[in-house]
Amino acid sequence: MASVLQWSIPGWVILLVLVAGYEVAVNKRRRRRRTPISGTFTDEFTALFYSTKRMELDHRESISMLRDEQDQGAPPLLGVDLDRHTVVLRKDEHR
Repeated sequence: MASVLQWSIPGWVILLVLVAGYEVAVNKRRRRRRTPISGTFTDEFTALFYSTKRMELDHRESISMLRDEQDQGAPPLLGVDLDRHTVVLRKDEHR
């Protein structure tokens, strides 16, 4: 049992290197890029040992869920002018 635990982490690292090499070979032939499995595995494996990596991955996921308007700096669709007591609606050209 001790030898199984001793070789588990190096075994995963060797498997990771083999998968990354395969992905590089496949991506050279294809023009379309995909999310690399080796990158995802590395992130999740690192998150097992470092809690800050888990927080970083969760933050990255929440940032990717933001609306495009916030990232692009577009004006909001709805504006309220409290001085004049009016509501301003902007027509969305993209819909």
